[in-house]
Amino acid sequence: MIPSERQQKIIDLVAKKGVISINFLVEKLNVSHMTIRRDILKLEEKGIIISVSGGIQSLEKLPFEPSHIKKSQMFEEQKNKISLCATQYIAKNSTIYLDAGTTTLAIAKQIIHRSDIIVFTNDFVIANFLIEYGCCKIIHTGGIVCRENYSSVGDFAARMLSEVYVDVAFISTSSWSLQGLSTPDENKIVVKKVIANSSGTRILVSDSSKYGKIATFSVLPLNIFDVIITDNALPENVTKKIKEQNLVIQLV
Repeated sequence: MIPSERQQKIIDLVAKKGVISINFLVEKLNVSHMTIRRDILKLEEKGIIISVSGGIQSLEKLPFEPSHIKKSQMFEEQKNKISLCATQYIAKNSTIYLDAGTTTLAIAKQIIHRSDIIVFTNDFVIANFLIEYGCCKIIHTGGIVCRENYSSVGDFAARMLSEVYVDVAFISTSSWSLQGLSTPDENKIVVKKVIANSSGTRILVSDSSKYGKIATFSVLPLNIFDVIITDNALPENVTKKIKEQNLVIQLV
């Protein structure tokens, strides 16, 4: 069996079973572990499958993003740990961007005592929280209102961000893989792209449950980030591959 045939067989098996082990593939296809790992690497580079501990699985399609209310009830401990780690990148008298999301809201909760910083955000919940409890300067982007996520999206918000420079942008996502970030909402693309270009340091903040999900629209490649902060449930082989791309990843 030539490599392309074997790789197609792997794709078919994953589609049928959902999650399969490397040992199963070795026995099923009667090849070595090394051969299977090379095939997996090729398929993962193409964004067809993802590695998990001891095996592989299909990318999970994300048809729509969960609402802010639903996300706020998920993975609270991980988000708190991520937010604590994120604060080490907020220098004195710096300007930061907090992307819309509940992980970035957790960061906002860590900086209520900071009067020396300026916070840009497109998130209404974050802005309202900092208005009530924080002492920093707050600048909201404005723009088209996304009701589900209590945020601003679209060209108006992007134009505002294109005219500023922030020291650190904390960027969130509901779906990412080794290929990068994706979204089911095309109105979010331009905002994330512009802030990535308008910041000195770009940090992805996302818990590991969002890894391995893919949505319709590609947003940003993973290698654009200076730092990735996620939790330690991210599969070890994924962490290794991220480091092989010379990316800084912090597991909390």
